[in-house]
Amino acid sequence: MKPEWKSFLEDNGAEFDDDGLTVRHFGNAERERRLMLTGEVFSDLSAQGLIAAYGEDAATFLQNMLSNDINEVDAGRTQLSSLCNNKGRAIALFRIFRRGDTFYLRLPRSLLETALKRLQMFVLMSKVTLEDASDALVRLGYSGPEAERELESRLGEMPAEADQVLERDGITVLRIAGPVPRFELYGELEPMQKLWTHLNVRGAPVGVDHWPLLDILAGLPNVYPQTSEAFVPQMLNLHAVNGISFRKGCYPGQEVVARMQYLGKLKRRMYRLDIDTTEPPAPATELFARGGKEPAGQIVDARLDPDGRCVALGVLKIAEADKALHLGATDGPTVSVGEVPYAVPLGKEE
Repeated sequence: MKPEWKSFLEDNGAEFDDDGLTVRHFGNAERERRLMLTGEVFSDLSAQGLIAAYGEDAATFLQNMLSNDINEVDAGRTQLSSLCNNKGRAIALFRIFRRGDTFYLRLPRSLLETALKRLQMFVLMSKVTLEDASDALVRLGYSGPEAERELESRLGEMPAEADQVLERDGITVLRIAGPVPRFELYGELEPMQKLWTHLNVRGAPVGVDHWPLLDILAGLPNVYPQTSEAFVPQMLNLHAVNGISFRKGCYPGQEVVARMQYLGKLKRRMYRLDIDTTEPPAPATELFARGGKEPAGQIVDARLDPDGRCVALGVLKIAEADKALHLGATDGPTVSVGEVPYAVPLGKEE
């Protein structure tokens, strides 16, 4: 995080975790949480890291490494994608966008070093530079019923649909699917400070749980160190949210991903969960059916909603999704299973 940006946040009341990078809240975590779905709120996304890829072969290199078609990423389009191991398990998930000739891969900062090292292993003779660009751009998440109108009053026309991108006054604006209109914003220090000041007139800054909560409600997965290499992309519903291309060429793990699509039937997938606890479980926490000896699934991510209820995404065995489930043990907190807000194809029998 740029020292100037951190000082700016502190001057605006930010209270940081021990890592010095994560804004926990702005003085009143409970009040901030209650506003997350009903008002215009914005959060610093420095807990998310950025990998920059640029150079003559950048697009070709990423096309050969990731699950989605990088040729669809341009000045007007963003996408989700995954980096897999040879067994088809997702090492990391990315939100990818482009500024000028540089591709930016956004992912949890806790997983950045792992993903960057993995990508750099395959550079060889390719004319591509890969680097940690987390301090290159300030990044904000902004959401709310009137979020689009508020941004238009400052920047002009906004992206109309999810995964569309516009650049306004040096700020790259990504529209992201969610239960309320929401946008990711990337730019240099000075224009982002000015934007913050503008948004702060009618909106409120909130802490780190804001953006992951909206991802959960939208059914958009994240991969963290605890779940890296745990799931094939389809288990995370990535094929249902335009995160996999089945028409592009090969990439690590592609045979496994393609075989599941064309020859198999999905046995595990991601569901929306409500958990009877006020302490959100960590990613990879196991879920058990009543009386079951083997785990029925794992937590992908979990947060408290504005009413203080624990909501989550979890990958479950489809055959056990309609059973009584519990968190952590067969007698742990009860888990209610619901649907994500989109259809999930299960495989060749559909």
